[in-house]
Amino acid sequence: MAAQLQMHPAADASPAAAGTAAPGVARSPHRAGSRRDYVRLRTALLWLGPAIALITGVVVYPAVELVKASTGDYSLTGLRRGSVGAANFTQVLHHPAFATVTANTVIWVFAVVAVTIVIGLGLAQFLSKEFFGRKAVRWAVIVPWATSLIVTARLFTLALDYYHGVLNSLLTAAHIIDKPIDFLGNDSWTMPSMIAVGVFVSLPFTAYVLLAGLSSIPAEVYEAARMDGAGKWRTYWHVTLPLLRPALLVASVLNIIYVFNSFPIVYTLNDRNPGFAHDTSITFMYKLAFKSSEHSIGMSAAAGVINVALILIVVLVYLRSVKWKEI
Repeated sequence: MAAQLQMHPAADASPAAAGTAAPGVARSPHRAGSRRDYVRLRTALLWLGPAIALITGVVVYPAVELVKASTGDYSLTGLRRGSVGAANFTQVLHHPAFATVTANTVIWVFAVVAVTIVIGLGLAQFLSKEFFGRKAVRWAVIVPWATSLIVTARLFTLALDYYHGVLNSLLTAAHIIDKPIDFLGNDSWTMPSMIAVGVFVSLPFTAYVLLAGLSSIPAEVYEAARMDGAGKWRTYWHVTLPLLRPALLVASVLNIIYVFNSFPIVYTLNDRNPGFAHDTSITFMYKLAFKSSEHSIGMSAAAGVINVALILIVVLVYLRSVKWKEI
């Protein structure tokens, strides 16, 4: 009995020891899972690392420096002399040309994007049809997109010239006008001319995005519409356009961003005109830093921050209006 009694503590200690060891055994799969998660995370970072580094260097770092510059005071040589807080933003918002530049930007972006989408939709419909030389026409449409914007804008500057422009020569020879039109110097013609060039360079991208959307619509959908007795226009409005919504969304959003930031076209076509009468927000920033009497890098940076905010607001309002989450 004594021997048995002496064995009870040992017997009691054994479950306790087992109970102590049990958590360790239970944690082993957890440790293995953590190890696997760590390996997966490391593998993902190895693949995503270059992209993250590129985004950090090209997007994040310049954005941080832009915000920092918008609150600073700089010399003509670019040396930071200190912080001025929100004074640069106040000066930009109270600038005499700010209202004009904002109105120009709204007109420029809305007109170019709207006209580009409408014409691009028709061009995409045309390019989706079978006809002789379709491949050559598709290659010709993409040329303005492949060409540098500076080169394209400079060519249009020559074509729209008052004295030696091709367009004035053709219109005069055809007796459509009696005397040349100053397309780039007359206040009534400068913005329409800029919009026309903006539409020209935006059409290839838009047409190809919409062409891709048209190509992705199954032929069975059109066959079902024909079997239901739908005509061409009814099929277009109730079948084609609804199924094109994703492509239209991509084309619209990207065009809004591109047109907002289109510096070469606006500056090249408008560089002969003094002041800010025909400038948009992107050229307004440049002139504040290098061309105007202010010569203020801080104000230019503040205008840049405001420009980014405007782009985000416009895009978010557009996405909300089209209910993009339902697409």
